[in-house]
Amino acid sequence: MDASETVETSESSGTKGAGISGGMVLLFAVACGLAVANLYYAQPILDNIARTFGAGTATAGLVVTLSQIGYAVGLALLVPLGDILHRRRMIPVVLVATAVGLIASALSPTIGVLIAVALLVGAGSTVAQMLVPMAASLATDSSRGRVVGRVMSGLLLGILLARTVSGLIAGATSWRVVYAAAAVLMVVLALVLARVLPAEGERPAIGYGTLLRSTVALFLGEPILRRRILFGALGMAAFSVFWTTMAFVLSGAPYHYGDAAIGLFGLVGAAGALCATLAGRWADRDLTRRTTTVFAVLMAASFLPLWLGGHDLAMMIVGVLVLDVGVQGLQVTNQSIIYRLAPHARSRINSAYMVCYFIGGALGSAAGSWCYANHRWAGVCVLGAGLGVAAVGLALHDAVRGAAHTRAPSAAQAG
Repeated sequence: MDASETVETSESSGTKGAGISGGMVLLFAVACGLAVANLYYAQPILDNIARTFGAGTATAGLVVTLSQIGYAVGLALLVPLGDILHRRRMIPVVLVATAVGLIASALSPTIGVLIAVALLVGAGSTVAQMLVPMAASLATDSSRGRVVGRVMSGLLLGILLARTVSGLIAGATSWRVVYAAAAVLMVVLALVLARVLPAEGERPAIGYGTLLRSTVALFLGEPILRRRILFGALGMAAFSVFWTTMAFVLSGAPYHYGDAAIGLFGLVGAAGALCATLAGRWADRDLTRRTTTVFAVLMAASFLPLWLGGHDLAMMIVGVLVLDVGVQGLQVTNQSIIYRLAPHARSRINSAYMVCYFIGGALGSAAGSWCYANHRWAGVCVLGAGLGVAAVGLALHDAVRGAAHTRAPSAAQAG
């Protein structure tokens, strides 16, 4: 059995699409948002964490870096298990393990412990990527797109609101309370999902190693996937370069903002959610080559107002808006292309894409923290702009050459 046959067998088994209630869709959306939020609580409170332990900005930034690495590891090693284990049992177990990691974070005696535990928290946050395909399998063919869209909206809102909630809680109490509250939410969510998630049919008798090999086979065999992975990694790296370091800028001169005010910047990212639908429509009209270039340009250009935002709040807000639109639009374009490659293998394709996507984010977080520690805000903006320029160059090269990766594959390729 080859890789594609393995994927088809695993994806077609399990829960059959017989419909899903509106209440269940809402629960899935909330659960995805709460799970993925664990990755982003630390970003607006890094300066506070650094002060608590007397650590440098580069060291504190490793909390974000390790959580993103953990997420990538979870995408590669945990998410595929949903094809051979019953998710009704598996998901609550992962949530409880995540809660343990969050409690350890809240009680961390040293920055080293907090950084190490971030790896576990990041891996557990991949519950969101387990729930999305489960929601799709429960939906009917006629409602699948709408269901997945609503669940993904919850995931995006979790990303956007995590920073705001974290900043507000830390500003009113302590950053340790943020982690403690998140742990309580994970336990409650585990209990609810263990009770209400529907039972699934017999899982396919596919070995774990075979599942992992099939993902690698798709990565190696699909040049379009690899190209889009590069775009995605560049986008997430630029995104992380900014969000990992912005707390250090806003907590210093001339702003001197506290955690609550810094956290409110997460709301500015709502622009990314607004542009997602538009990007999807353009992709449906087969304008992906054009949208790739446009969103890459926005990503690169955003770091000019962000640089000026070091001393100008209005420019900082403009820069955040432009960056989020560029990165989110590029992400939607990427996904619209890779999901055409092999409809029966979308979970494997998504796993390969998202692993590399968050590796790019982890590298961006580490590089951004190092740049801020050594070259301050100007160095961060040069790094972010450089990543954007690389994406623009790649997009222009493909546009000129008429690269095949922006075209829908043939039926033979897709199946």
